[in-house]
Amino acid sequence: MRAVLELGGTHVTAALVDASRVVRRVRRSLNARGSAEHVLGAVVRCATDLDAAAGDLWGVALPGPFDYDEGVARYEGVGKFDDLYGIDVGSVLLDGVRPRPAGVAFLNDAHAFALGEWHAGAARGHRRCVGVTLGTGVGSAFLADGAACHDGPGVPPLGRIDLTRAEGRPLEDTVSRRAVIARYGDRDADVRDIAARARAGEARAARVLHDCLRPLGVVLAPYVREFGASALIVGGGMAASWDLVGPALRDGLGDTPADLRAAAIGGDAALVGAALHAAGRDTVPR
Repeated sequence: MRAVLELGGTHVTAALVDASRVVRRVRRSLNARGSAEHVLGAVVRCATDLDAAAGDLWGVALPGPFDYDEGVARYEGVGKFDDLYGIDVGSVLLDGVRPRPAGVAFLNDAHAFALGEWHAGAARGHRRCVGVTLGTGVGSAFLADGAACHDGPGVPPLGRIDLTRAEGRPLEDTVSRRAVIARYGDRDADVRDIAARARAGEARAARVLHDCLRPLGVVLAPYVREFGASALIVGGGMAASWDLVGPALRDGLGDTPADLRAAAIGGDAALVGAALHAAGRDTVPR
């Protein structure tokens, strides 16, 4: 049994994972633009509420920029968790969570997602795969036999597709929750609302979703081909509208041979991936 945490833009989840199965979870909401005291307080309370066994090595999945080896936040000017900049999050967790963990193993949330899907989800059986998460931004991971690749043929800078450009602009200016809402022009409508209107026959809503997501397929296509990925797995909040997201991505991917699939274990993928990462680090001195 492995204790894990997943930190997102609107929530934190603590869970116990047994192999590839989440057996218990605790979830708390948080404000990613809040103070460090608010964010880390919510994380510590959530982890403590899980009541994990004493002396566990916890796996923690969270977005970058973050120094995953040292456990120090590097968020600056990214619109979320900026107040955490320079804080040793690992020490906060070790000092605050009860029972006290033996250590903390951090990894990128997109890598955790892809690892979970590779181990027990839609990418199972594929030696080389790409995982993409669509939500507040675009997360990505390029896995070879379960290991994240940060450079090499077919890997974008630092392994991050969000650092690339689409249609002459930074990728997330075209493909992200904020980009979809801005293009649609109704600030009161979230992506799920726009998707519902597209399904109800509203042409503008359908066109906006297609025009925002197709460029991601275009950008991904050469990387996926050169990396030799046989599967491209998509998760995150926007993947819940797969009936609209999938066709738009496939249109952009063209004849790229990778198997395009929605995540199979969805919200559990990052938790499973964090548990696997921690299990692999359990013999590392801490």
